[in-house]
Amino acid sequence: MMSNPEHGLPFLPGTSFTDSTKTAFHRSQTLNYRHGYAMARRPTVGIGGDRLQVNQLSQADLDELANKAPLLTYGEPKPAAPPNFIPAHVAFDKKEFLESQGIELNPPEKMALDPYTELRKQPLHQYVTPSDFDQLKQFLTFDKQVLRFYAIWDDTDSMFGECRNYIIHYYLMDDTVEIREVHERNNGRDPFPLLMNRQRMPKVLVANAENFPQCVLEISDQEVSEWYTAKDFIVGKPLTILGRTFFIYDCDPFTRRYYKEKFGISDLPRIDVGKKEPPRIKQELPPYNGFGPVEDSAQNCFALVPKAPKKDVIKMLMNDNKVLRYLASLESPYPEDKDRRFVFSYFLATDMISIFEPPVRNSGIIGGKFLGRTKVVKPHSSVENPVYYGPSDFFIGAVIEVFGHRFIIRDTDNYVLKYMESNAAQYSPEALLSIQNHIRKREAPAPELENKQTEVDPSVQELETLIDMIQKQLKDHPCRDNILEAFQVYDKEASGFVDKEDFFKICDSLNVPVDDSLIKELIRMCSHGEDKINYYSFVRAFSN
Repeated sequence: MMSNPEHGLPFLPGTSFTDSTKTAFHRSQTLNYRHGYAMARRPTVGIGGDRLQVNQLSQADLDELANKAPLLTYGEPKPAAPPNFIPAHVAFDKKEFLESQGIELNPPEKMALDPYTELRKQPLHQYVTPSDFDQLKQFLTFDKQVLRFYAIWDDTDSMFGECRNYIIHYYLMDDTVEIREVHERNNGRDPFPLLMNRQRMPKVLVANAENFPQCVLEISDQEVSEWYTAKDFIVGKPLTILGRTFFIYDCDPFTRRYYKEKFGISDLPRIDVGKKEPPRIKQELPPYNGFGPVEDSAQNCFALVPKAPKKDVIKMLMNDNKVLRYLASLESPYPEDKDRRFVFSYFLATDMISIFEPPVRNSGIIGGKFLGRTKVVKPHSSVENPVYYGPSDFFIGAVIEVFGHRFIIRDTDNYVLKYMESNAAQYSPEALLSIQNHIRKREAPAPELENKQTEVDPSVQELETLIDMIQKQLKDHPCRDNILEAFQVYDKEASGFVDKEDFFKICDSLNVPVDDSLIKELIRMCSHGEDKINYYSFVRAFSN
């Protein structure tokens, strides 16, 4: 224990005294910088310049003393006795080291037999009766004689499998077998020539040869009890080689002669293994939804991007601007429909029908377009094979059913009669006769008016004469077929009148020669007031 040098007392709390006359209490500097680096410096004096009461030892000396404290008290320790030496083969004897590491092992198996060791176990003196088979004679007799078989390997039952063709060669000189691949153009496979090199093929192995390492050692007669021979290759029967089942379907003429002479088989078949096309599945169309033509709707079932159905271009060119017009009445139980009249327009170029109802003042029914251009299906026809109305279905008295509405043909124009007479093969004699009789009755004067002098309004007679002259003048004008529809677009109220401004705009779009003197006179006679024109009378000049 340390003592106080001034008082001779132990340096313990309660036995030390402070100097009351002391006025300096500064501490020595413990940090210094040298060449720009901080360096620790141990103080040599205490606070206020007093002498330090501890030993001036470095930290390393203090650490060494702390570690050697037991040595100072008890002296140097005695070295421990060395552990007993245990060899590794003793320490790890009868332990599964891999299981301690979490590795699962298979149960113990028998060691593979070494053919050489097993041969050494056999008696030294063995006598084998020599065979009368002369291998050299076989080589000389059947040299360059090869049996050729055509086979297939059908692997279509597995995923991505296919049926592939092979040629199997059997060499009679040494009973070896070779399998060659048959390649076709663009089959996507490398042109590798052989599936199996020429070698003898074992058919039946001995009982103890199942574990024979065939991948590293060559099979001999000791491991095989029976080899493949020529009698095993029969056309029409399967053959398993190297785990693959080949089906032999044909052979070459030399092979057929050999089997006939050697085995007496003369009826080797030729089996057709060509791919048979599966039965064609009939494509069924979904039920017709009623929107658009059936042919156009069916295109959505034929391709991902539907295309418009093909049109008969020759028919369209030959029948361009040819329209057959008929006057029909509506067959209806309602009395207000009794006097309604409809104009059927049959377009020969597309076999489409449009129906227009001329407006009648004070009838309570708004006229105008009743049906746009479309093909009309006959009643009682199937959706898969629709039958449309044709020109032969229109004659006087014929009933035309259009989407649930029944119409009766009452009248027609002279152009229809001319068309029917020029295409009489398309019509029945009764239909043609009905149109001819109707036209004659219409043009014949009434009996009660033959001898009666009637006065005709001069303005009406003048209008009819003017219309007749314009019809002859504009016989082949291209605007004749659609001029009525153009005026009806602007006649929203179906009154039969349009504004003069719209009238001349339509005439200009249809290239109507309004500057012609006859047409100017017709426009003047059809004018109604200052700003209206009766286009029905005007359109008559452009009809047949």
